[in-house]
Amino acid sequence: MSIFHGLSAFPITPANEHGVVDTEGVMRLTAHLSANGVDSIGLLGSTGTYAYLSRTERCRAIRAAFKTVAGKTPLIVGIGTLRTDDAQNLARDAAAEGADGLLMAPVSYTPLTQEEAYQHYKAVAEVTSLPLCIYNNPSTTHFSFSRDLLERLADLPNIAAVKMPAPAEGAVLQELAALRSSPVGKLAIGYSGDWIAAEALLAGSDGWFSVLGGFLPKLAKAMVTAAHESDARAVNQYQQVLEPMWALFREFGSLRVAYAAINLLELSSAQPPRPILPLTSQDRRRVEDALKACTAL
Repeated sequence: MSIFHGLSAFPITPANEHGVVDTEGVMRLTAHLSANGVDSIGLLGSTGTYAYLSRTERCRAIRAAFKTVAGKTPLIVGIGTLRTDDAQNLARDAAAEGADGLLMAPVSYTPLTQEEAYQHYKAVAEVTSLPLCIYNNPSTTHFSFSRDLLERLADLPNIAAVKMPAPAEGAVLQELAALRSSPVGKLAIGYSGDWIAAEALLAGSDGWFSVLGGFLPKLAKAMVTAAHESDARAVNQYQQVLEPMWALFREFGSLRVAYAAINLLELSSAQPPRPILPLTSQDRRRVEDALKACTAL
């Protein structure tokens, strides 16, 4: 089974106002996730604010996480960036610092064509032996992978998985079946968009790339385990309890909520990178109420 199966937990990357990573904070968070049995840790994902960190600080974050989880929990590292040569360097850095896998979004300022995205992934895959996951994140990158592009990428060496965005409610099963019946089916297929986690897990997705798992790993892992045991009743019970959290994710974006939750759980005191502002005290209370419902399980 590949490292892109099961629960991949995506923590924040604690850093100060100048973008200097708090390595002790990274070690504390990754140790917490590993101790609670997540299947992998997605370091420097969107929740890990990779786009706000320099190459040097990304390396420091990976090094700190590796010290904590090496030999215990696989480490998947985000390498998204604007330039192809920079992404290649980030892939080399991640391998040198001990990463077990890579995650890359097609970050761009000028909108990419399908061919440009293909050549970007091909160039990066050629310089690493680490398995690479395609990060399909159109809400952030404003780029949508066509089925043809995903099929072409699936044939590239080292491309091992795809992280899909949340489709329309009720559409996961059909989408997953269509992907698996195509050449994309050779890849591990997982989903982000935590609010469709129950649907995706019960549909049989290979992985859940989870923001929730980055601060409530025990609950997220229990949900994955219930799905693997075909316990739809338990999965749907978790989903019902989590609805207030999902509503906050939709309203404010999961990043802002994750920072508030991690602070409330006293796992970190880090704040999101400016210009992103922390939630107001009123909205933090809503996060606190959602957490209380979750931790009461």
